[in-house]
Amino acid sequence: MAISKKASRGPVTRKTLIKRSLIILAAFLIAGSISYPQGANTVVDAVNNLAKSNHMGNWNIPHVNFPIVLGLDLQGGTHLEYSADLSKVPDKDRASAMDGVRNVIERRVNQMGVSEPLVQTAQSGGQWRLTVELAGVRDINQAIKMIGETPTLEFRTQNPNSNQSLTAEQTKKIEDENTARKAVAVQAVDRLKKGDALSDIARDLSAQHDYVSPEAVDVWTSTSTELSVLDDAFRGKSAGAITDTPEDNGDAYYVAKLEETKIDGQEIRSSHILIQWQGAQNSTAASTKEEARKKAEKILAQVNAQNFTEMTQKYSEEPGASQTGGDLGWFKKGMMVKEFEDVAFGLQKGQISGIVESPFGFHIIAKTDERPLQDDRVTAIKIKKMVASDLIDTEPYIRTELTGQHLSRATLDFDQRTGSPYVSLQFNSEGTKMFADLTKANVGKPIAIYLDNAPISVPVVNQEITGGQAMIQGSFTIAEAKTLAQRLQAGALPVPITIIAQQSVGPILGAQSIAASVLAGLIGFLIVGLFMIFFYRIPGIVSVFALACYAAFVFALFKLIPVTLSMSGIAGFILSLGIAVDANVLVFERFKEELREGKPMQIALDEGFHRAWPSIRDGNITTLISCFVLYTFTSSLIKGFALTLGLGILVSMFTAMVVTRAVLKLLVSTPLSAKVPWLFLRRKQKNDA
Repeated sequence: MAISKKASRGPVTRKTLIKRSLIILAAFLIAGSISYPQGANTVVDAVNNLAKSNHMGNWNIPHVNFPIVLGLDLQGGTHLEYSADLSKVPDKDRASAMDGVRNVIERRVNQMGVSEPLVQTAQSGGQWRLTVELAGVRDINQAIKMIGETPTLEFRTQNPNSNQSLTAEQTKKIEDENTARKAVAVQAVDRLKKGDALSDIARDLSAQHDYVSPEAVDVWTSTSTELSVLDDAFRGKSAGAITDTPEDNGDAYYVAKLEETKIDGQEIRSSHILIQWQGAQNSTAASTKEEARKKAEKILAQVNAQNFTEMTQKYSEEPGASQTGGDLGWFKKGMMVKEFEDVAFGLQKGQISGIVESPFGFHIIAKTDERPLQDDRVTAIKIKKMVASDLIDTEPYIRTELTGQHLSRATLDFDQRTGSPYVSLQFNSEGTKMFADLTKANVGKPIAIYLDNAPISVPVVNQEITGGQAMIQGSFTIAEAKTLAQRLQAGALPVPITIIAQQSVGPILGAQSIAASVLAGLIGFLIVGLFMIFFYRIPGIVSVFALACYAAFVFALFKLIPVTLSMSGIAGFILSLGIAVDANVLVFERFKEELREGKPMQIALDEGFHRAWPSIRDGNITTLISCFVLYTFTSSLIKGFALTLGLGILVSMFTAMVVTRAVLKLLVSTPLSAKVPWLFLRRKQKNDA
């Protein structure tokens, strides 16, 4: 008679079962420490203190620290909406261009350390939109800076037509045209005063004039340098206010309505007296630092609120101080060096500081005024003005097709002769060919490297460069060159984007949702546990332990992968909690059937697991297939649900078929199963093992 492979192994010994159970217990404790570090750290502190109090050495077991990553809806953050300008992109290439935008934005925010950002593109009514959600970033200005601070890199060649100048006739044409365009802006203001919606005004005027924006832009002025001109127009006004006249920023007229205001900190106005020493930043002084301090102390002894301007004009070494009286104008935090700001913002209005040292020298600061920093959300129509470049070509260099999109690498390097830092560029295969063609056609001529539309290096080409390498040199510090390399490495946007909506999501709702979810999870765990114990007694208790292992293992995985938990993800986990015990129910019911046939308890248990496995396997595989489809073809909201549910199912199969089996087989092998067999789902029989 042939002996099966399974039978040839023989019964699992009690010693082996004990080893397996101890391994499971150790894994449970480790996973539990990761899932609930507060409890583990309490034990760590107790051990460290015990060792210290008993002079057992200076133990310092580190704390367990595995933070869980929460999504935007739970921890708060920033939601940004952008529109993309695809007017110069062929229809067939627009989807590909937007994929490029999404990839670049993802690289940018990933380099900034933002965990699990959501970046999506969508088309609606012929307009392409980009949605960015940054969990944990609640400062909208910081978020917008993250999205937009990677520069656009361009390589430009000399423009042979750049030396043209406006004729008297062209100058007159610009003046007349802008007078007419201002009249259109005034017309828009009049309609706005009558109660017409800005969107209607924009649509009507843009149909008549191509220089009027077809949509009214909705934006916070603090995020748009272009619209900062509206700050003064709306200062001190309430929501609903409109511009009395068209606002001119030099390039366009704006007609706007104030939608919302909020106080975003404070801005102050200060004057200062600056005394420099040789070696201070931007200093031309010949005095030593000690001499400069003595001079500052002498001035401080004489200065007061009444003579501050006069003393500044007489003694300050800041360029232009004799005309400005040291007035720095209005500024907010982040605009001045830290040493100066820390003191200036701490002064009372009209108060004069002591001597403040900064990299620029010694300052004596007078705070002259302060006011709340008002941030305005406005809707605005843009009426573009005619400028010289509309009639003549004023650019000294013209764009080429070679841009930062063709970079494969940007790194910080150092000149071996001078030691000065520079940025080394390596182009991809397409960029290498384009750069070779560009240098071949411009030998002896300059090629300008533009960063954010400003020239930073204009090297002259000596020969054709075929290796696909270039360098950006300038008066960089190491930190500046490193930052530039990092920013260029992040990539350039294939098409321009404009912010059209923004929202800061607070963490309060998230905290309430987490608390409610934890309560729901605990209640679900308790009800399931009581059900299992009531119906299955000792096996039910084992299933509760397996369920605790399941929860610890799953949360440890969430932290170690890490998985970004959103509300939908938590819902998936709570649902998997019920599915996790389903396998145990199938096994226990099979176990009961085998016991009714009079089989010994160990054999009945093995048969129960063996017969239940196909049903457990097939049911979980079909659910995993559903999770895979949901994760692959749906939005991020559903992906979180699918991911946590799928992980939960995989872990539940392990806890049901490994944890429950090992612990229950160990308990069945004890004398307890023979003495009180009803606890193990059967009555006492003679053939119980």
